[in-house]
Amino acid sequence: MALYKNGNELSHSTSAQFDAVHLPGAKVPHSGIYLCTNCRDEVACNAGDPFPPQNHRQHSTTKGDIRWKLLVQTQNGPPN
Repeated sequence: MALYKNGNELSHSTSAQFDAVHLPGAKVPHSGIYLCTNCRDEVACNAGDPFPPQNHRQHSTTKGDIRWKLLVQTQNGPPN
């Protein structure tokens, strides 16, 4: 689970981009922290780079495949 100290530095969003699920190796649409929906690992990713591959971490068959979901989006200007 991602941690933070100062909640005043975060803004709530209801954007659908937080609902999208991405496959390993797919192009990262938004820079930020992504959560694997199955093993709950987190990774920092830059827009335009590929998501970590399926073998970035070994999952047991009980945890399923790696699927990435945006947890925290970084901002370089006005919010989307």
